[in-house]
Amino acid sequence: MLLGVVAAFGLYWFAPWKLVTDTYVDDALPATAATTTPAPSASGATASAPPARNQVLAGGAFVTHEHATRGRAEIVRRPDGRHLLVLRDLDTSNGPDLRVWLTDQPVLAGTAGWRVFDDGEWFEVARLKGNRGDQVYELPSSLVPADFRSVSIWCRRFAVSFGAAELTAT
Repeated sequence: MLLGVVAAFGLYWFAPWKLVTDTYVDDALPATAATTTPAPSASGATASAPPARNQVLAGGAFVTHEHATRGRAEIVRRPDGRHLLVLRDLDTSNGPDLRVWLTDQPVLAGTAGWRVFDDGEWFEVARLKGNRGDQVYELPSSLVPADFRSVSIWCRRFAVSFGAAELTAT
């Protein structure tokens, strides 16, 4: 009886079937334009109007941490001023309790980067929709994207990053 309870708990906690199953996501990606610095007017002031099209403000490629992870993360500003977090061509392992986090921590390569993202400021964007494909997450208007420098695919159950991308201004 006790062995059965321990086995059931172990299966729940580690969810080993997630290592051999994939969840594909195919969100419609926003069309984007490169960010450009507005030209100064005749008075020397720069225009601060929102862009006429979606613009990539920052982005970077994912690096592997606990599990092999590839793809690209981008912060996109919409013409109405709202922001999106876009994950392009994400490819990582499936796992228990995976989340998408924006963090103020730098991305460190290898095992040094596995557990740094909960050390500082972080914001949980959402549960990861799937471990493969294109994903779009709307960010709350109260969030200031420039306050964050990285995106982590965070396993909340084991407090470890599967992979992360440094957000570099474009």
